[in-house]
Amino acid sequence: MMHAERKKRSMKNKILRLILGDQLNYQHSWFREQRPDVTYLMMEMRQETDYARHHAQKLIGFFAAMYNFVAFLRKSGHQVIYLQLQDKKNLQSLSENIKSLIAENGFTHFEYLLPDEFRVDEQLKKLSKEINIEVSSSDTEHFITKREDFQEIFSGKKKYLMETFYRKLRQRTGVLMDGDEPAGGRWNYDLENRKPFKSHQKAIPPLEFNHDYKSIWKEITKAGVKSIGTPLDSKFPWPTTRKESISVLNYFLDELLTHFGEYQDAMTSRSWSLFHSRISFSLNTKMISPLEVIKKAEERFRNNPEHYTLPQVEGFIRQILGWREYMRGIYWAEMPQFSNLNFFEHKRKLPAWFWTGKTKMACLHQAITQSLEHAYAHHIQRLMVTGNFALLAGINPDEVDEWYHGIYCDAIEWVEITNTRGMSQFADGGIVGTKPYISSAAYINKMSDHCKGCTYDYKIKTGEKACPFNSLYWNFLDNHRKKLENNPRMGMMYKVWDKMQANEKEKIILQAQKFFDEIKIL
Repeated sequence: MMHAERKKRSMKNKILRLILGDQLNYQHSWFREQRPDVTYLMMEMRQETDYARHHAQKLIGFFAAMYNFVAFLRKSGHQVIYLQLQDKKNLQSLSENIKSLIAENGFTHFEYLLPDEFRVDEQLKKLSKEINIEVSSSDTEHFITKREDFQEIFSGKKKYLMETFYRKLRQRTGVLMDGDEPAGGRWNYDLENRKPFKSHQKAIPPLEFNHDYKSIWKEITKAGVKSIGTPLDSKFPWPTTRKESISVLNYFLDELLTHFGEYQDAMTSRSWSLFHSRISFSLNTKMISPLEVIKKAEERFRNNPEHYTLPQVEGFIRQILGWREYMRGIYWAEMPQFSNLNFFEHKRKLPAWFWTGKTKMACLHQAITQSLEHAYAHHIQRLMVTGNFALLAGINPDEVDEWYHGIYCDAIEWVEITNTRGMSQFADGGIVGTKPYISSAAYINKMSDHCKGCTYDYKIKTGEKACPFNSLYWNFLDNHRKKLENNPRMGMMYKVWDKMQANEKEKIILQAQKFFDEIKIL
């Protein structure tokens, strides 16, 4: 009877289900049942390739992951329409393609998974009003929280504190909890996650693949899509299936996690990935889920506490259960106005060497060149090197957003803009972070080996050998004193500035101005 009823229903309905390129959830409930009345739609579109200038590996990675996901759906018995970039029927617009397919195929229902980018969410809402068939949306079944959870957690509170959010999710999920108390008696082991990497230590190479995606890259370039960075089309290293993503995760848990906690903030020119997991592309395309990652990490600790320490595991879990979900919560609570915030009214253009890596500053050369070669940099390189410089130099946050969104393979707006315009550039005035994340050269020297052999001297504030980070740091504090001096986390630095002699201050400000004048050739 049930089979007959389903067949009758399928003859009546024709359902078109949209899957976006960052919704590759192999385990979604949609795919558990083969339905003759359902056709899935996936599309490669200029709408998505062109709204930012993306890294070549980001483009290849998304197209390859989408192609492999379509193969999975078809092998599982599902009907799929896959519009590739140069398909003659591809109108290169999400809305126009869907309208055309509905008209051509007589679909009676349109269903989609809730997008994670505000612009696409708005586009689909608008489209839903324009088509004369039934429309419904479903959850992507990926995140630990719902869009609305964030505002409910912070209802009646003046500030979004990540620690409050993190503890709430620990309690809700039971992750790293012993009953009602956090495992080990502490919620956060951040202070034990800040060791520099020493010269005698050895890094562990990342797990990379050797895909040959020349055909994908050929189609991208043939279509005239503009990109940045190194394509690596014949030895593509990133995972593009769920199985490969699980392999990268397991490699991290088996080989790298025992070192990650301590050295997650460290930087070295001897390794571009050090002990980082490199699972962000897999997570952000939804090939793996945050909860399965967290549970696997906790399982390692629970089953082998002699090998895995709590600070190591908590430091990793906090980034996903805490920071990643927190960023998404802020995104949906504060968009679209968040994307236009410019607290410091910064207007300077991003130096051209951000697109080439050709700068004499060793730390920036390393971070930018690595980003161009691998479409990847870890969080401290993004925050305390490239982001730190952009903030101290007064770069327009629109330009900073554009750079970060394009250059990293894991960059999707919900996670990129909150980290960049929020935490990195403090353009939101304190919605994300409690203070600007800035430093002079001393921090970079402490956490990296980049300063050795650099053209500039990290110890010097003024003169020919002076590191730009030093004078730009003090100049930034001086310029924005009215906005920052009452911040309790900034008071100590203003006391240091105030104790300096007037002539020393003047030299520092003049040195900063010299760097601004010469920013194109630093």
